[in-house]
Amino acid sequence: MSRNKPNIKREDTVAVIAGNDKGTRGRVLRVLPKTNSVVIESVNIRKKHQRPMQAGSGGQVQAGIIQFEAPINLSNVMLVCPQCDEAVRVGHRRENGQVVRVCKTCGKDID
Repeated sequence: MSRNKPNIKREDTVAVIAGNDKGTRGRVLRVLPKTNSVVIESVNIRKKHQRPMQAGSGGQVQAGIIQFEAPINLSNVMLVCPQCDEAVRVGHRRENGQVVRVCKTCGKDID
C-alpha cells in the first residue's frame, strides 16, 4: 500500500477545520506520516493519569496528571497561507528540479 506524502511540514501554521478544536490555529510540532496525523501546539490537549515509576537510569518518574498534545488526523487540518492568512488547499509546482508548494487561492509560493 503506497502512502501519499503529507502537504504539511514541521513549523507550518495550520487551522483545525473539524473536531472539538475547530477554528483554532497552531504551529505543527510533529508530522506522523505512518498514521497520517500531525501534532499541533496547544491543540487537542489530553490528560493522562501517570503512576510513579522507576526510570531505567535510576531516576524517578513523577506521578500525577500529565497534559499533552494528542495527534490530529491530516484530514482535519488545513495549511494557513502566509500571504492570504487563510486556510487554503495546497498545490505543487516544479521549479528547477525542486517541488514547491503553492497556495491554490492566491497562487503565491508557500515555501
